[in-house]
Amino acid sequence: MSVISAFSAHYLHDETAAFTHLESILWPEGPVCPHCASVSGKHYDLRKTRIGLRKCSDCRKQFTVKVGTVFESAHLPLHKMLQAVYLLCSSKKGISSHQLHRILGIQYKSAWFLSHRIREAFRSGELAPMGGGGGAVEADETFIGRKEGSIKRRGHGHKNAVLSLVDRDTKQVRSFHVDGTSAADIVPIVKANVAKETAMMTDEGGHYFTLGDHFASHESVSHKADEYVRGDVHTNTVEGYYSIFKRGMKGVYQHCSEKHLHRYVAEFDFRTQ
Repeated sequence: MSVISAFSAHYLHDETAAFTHLESILWPEGPVCPHCASVSGKHYDLRKTRIGLRKCSDCRKQFTVKVGTVFESAHLPLHKMLQAVYLLCSSKKGISSHQLHRILGIQYKSAWFLSHRIREAFRSGELAPMGGGGGAVEADETFIGRKEGSIKRRGHGHKNAVLSLVDRDTKQVRSFHVDGTSAADIVPIVKANVAKETAMMTDEGGHYFTLGDHFASHESVSHKADEYVRGDVHTNTVEGYYSIFKRGMKGVYQHCSEKHLHRYVAEFDFRTQ
């Protein structure tokens, strides 16, 4: 299905259909009260009063399918918010708040807050370790620019560091905004997210030297020596991810404050799934 035909889906343009669509995803077995988790089939139907409204037959509280989601308390029609979700998910390099503002016909401030709500939902919760079973995980870091302060720092000192882990088998990506690129910054994150049975692939960075003590194996390529591939040892997968990530950050978002960087990396990670 093309992007244009998918965007013409009825639930993206009709409020009642939007609620019905979200309910079919979140409540496949019928309405569930978000306040007391009651799955009673006797919840009171108040949809004639307000679209999607119900009342729990147990705790007597009112609710809609939006309660407990990023859509809760948002003062925008649900179908508009679902349009924003679709656009953020389907745009390979992202979509700016200005573009959402123009496409959805909403205020820029509303588009900005909505896009960050959606990015927050993209963030992964508790996940199983990556790799394992003889698989390989690539690790690398990149730097996202921020304005230099009055004090000049060497190298990438004035930039934000991002560490990314890529599972070669599943193509899953997990990225983290890290304080720096020392072993103390990097190794604990890798250990917390990668199975011990994994073969780790990195570049020659000194902060990766001890990975062999924690995983099945650790191989590296030396970019300084113009070595990029040695058999199946390379970091091309994670570098391909960074290519898309950087084009999106520079070409679409242009500026990202340190405060919100973790949400932007979650957005790009999500689109790899």
